[in-house]
Amino acid sequence: MKKINGYYVRVMNKLNSWKKEETGSQTLEWLGIAAVVVIVVGIISTVFSNDNSIGDTVKQKFSDFVDTIGGK
Repeated sequence: MKKINGYYVRVMNKLNSWKKEETGSQTLEWLGIAAVVVIVVGIISTVFSNDNSIGDTVKQKFSDFVDTIGGK
């Protein structure tokens, strides 16, 4: 029984040390930020390309919004 308890304590200590290690979560946060940046850049490049009507519509709405703020 002492051997089983010893194994249990060692396994639990190892699991707790993995749980406390936060370097992996920080890496995932940076990957998430990078993914959002890539998606935003892709959306912006799609909107401002000249070959689709959705991009023209969004571009016109954005231009109208800027003109409204600028007082034109």
